[in-house]
Amino acid sequence: MPSQASRSMVNVPDRRPVIRDVARAAGVSVPTVSRVLTGAARVSEEKARRVRQAIEELGYRPSATARALVARKPKLIAVIAGNTSRYGYAEVIRGVEEGARADGYTVSITVVESADPAEVERAISLVASQPIAGVVVLKFDPPGVAALHALPDGVPAVAVSGVRATGVPQAVLDESWAAHELVDHVLDLGHATVHHVSVPPSRTEDGRTTGWRKALKARGAVVPPVLAASWEPESGREIGRELAARDDVTAVFCGNDEIAMGVIRGLREGGREVPEDVSVAGFDDHPLAQMFSPSLTTVHQDFAGLGSRAYHLLDDVIEGRKVRKFWSERPTLVVRESVAPPPASS
Repeated sequence: MPSQASRSMVNVPDRRPVIRDVARAAGVSVPTVSRVLTGAARVSEEKARRVRQAIEELGYRPSATARALVARKPKLIAVIAGNTSRYGYAEVIRGVEEGARADGYTVSITVVESADPAEVERAISLVASQPIAGVVVLKFDPPGVAALHALPDGVPAVAVSGVRATGVPQAVLDESWAAHELVDHVLDLGHATVHHVSVPPSRTEDGRTTGWRKALKARGAVVPPVLAASWEPESGREIGRELAARDDVTAVFCGNDEIAMGVIRGLREGGREVPEDVSVAGFDDHPLAQMFSPSLTTVHQDFAGLGSRAYHLLDDVIEGRKVRKFWSERPTLVVRESVAPPPASS
């Protein structure tokens, strides 16, 4: 054990030292100490030297579990997500977990609740304190984007997204292309334009909104102002009530199926029928989309497959194999009952 003098010098309480004491004495973060102990990611020689010195001076001894983890290759995959309960998020995580489990990995899930720097640091510290083999980040929202940017250098990582971006390898669903296809389908039925109710984007504008806008411009149609919803279906219901009072609205494309269901409820409460008066389309092909009345015209996204592809990209990174920067697939248009020709064309 260290002398009383050395303990006072690093200001450690009179107890068995823990990893936070080592981090404080070395002037580094807890995740940095963990990376030195586990070898899960590279650390600069200077920081590693300070950590080893602090360990020696404090007499810090990792637990038996930690020593065992250091002695073998990490078998833990971390998933960082802004949410775990929404349909798309949950399915992606399922795909990652199934792929990882088949290869003998365990999966941990860390939720980053906002893009606030303190919250992001908390989530990253929690992930980095574990003996991880690599990280999958769900880059569907601002918290996910912030977490990806905050990952320490040298940590094997891939991102899951609806749009392409530079940086780490990414498994992508081409949402822009799919939204373009959906809007083209609605315009082909005779609608003059398509209004858009968006969900919160991961950046200034997500692929669904971009595809909607491009489709309208390509056809020379008017591009109406975007109506922003939250993730809650109730926000769609409120927007539906507002749209019900407008004679210029014959078709609405919603950022996801839950919002579309809310919009349909609001339109009905405002005296408009779907699709007789107003056509409404969603996105994602939620399990309830087919059961809803009317059943939703939407875009099917294979979220579980997206998660599986993300895991396999990460496995390539971990094993040092050649890694593609983007693994992109196109979702498919699903035509059901909620979209029809406009009233004047019926």
